[in-house]
Amino acid sequence: MPSALDDKTIVKDYFNATGFDRWRRIYGDGEVNVVQRDIRAGHQQTVDAVLTWLKEDGNLGGLSICDAGCGVGSLSIPLAQAGALVYGSDISEKMVGEAQRRAEVAIPVGNRPAFMAQDLERLTGQYHTVICLDVLIHYPTEEIGPMIAHLASLAQRRLILSFAPKTLGLTLLKKVGEFFPGPSKATRAYQHPEERIVEELRNNGLEPRRRQMTSTRFYFSRLLEAVRK
Repeated sequence: MPSALDDKTIVKDYFNATGFDRWRRIYGDGEVNVVQRDIRAGHQQTVDAVLTWLKEDGNLGGLSICDAGCGVGSLSIPLAQAGALVYGSDISEKMVGEAQRRAEVAIPVGNRPAFMAQDLERLTGQYHTVICLDVLIHYPTEEIGPMIAHLASLAQRRLILSFAPKTLGLTLLKKVGEFFPGPSKATRAYQHPEERIVEELRNNGLEPRRRQMTSTRFYFSRLLEAVRK
């Protein structure tokens, strides 16, 4: 079985090369194919759900937020526009560079997120809220416990995660997809049982509060918010 280090190296190399151009288009607003457009819509639904949750709480202005695995800034930028103090990180230097470029266009100097190229394991600091969207899919199940523990150690009040849930239907769909290899399969995709995610959150003093499932034709993501007990 591939090691976590191998997975991390593969992900970093992918998102600094061919994967960067592919996902920059998906997370942008230019022309893409049918599958990419569907993934774009699904990812945006997840981002919108997080923004809705945080705005409903009515305290987003000045809130310190770590966007762990920020990609091209799809979440970091609107959070900063809403007044949050955002710290975005991503394993890919190219993704971080694109996020910075987009922030310079969208946000005045002084309100922009602070971006850094760094993998999740090396993140430090304390933040009111830590958010990690569409990243746990790159981590095998045996690595989920230590990763959630690390992210929880950075979160003073709240941790928001999204992950590909391990259900019979999605497992079968994933198996079918593996029969059709191609350049988009350059990274491995791991599913995780929701009960395992919840168990690890509770082991780290966090209690699930809000949940949402996003399902499109090609994008499946379970969103879960957990707060300090």
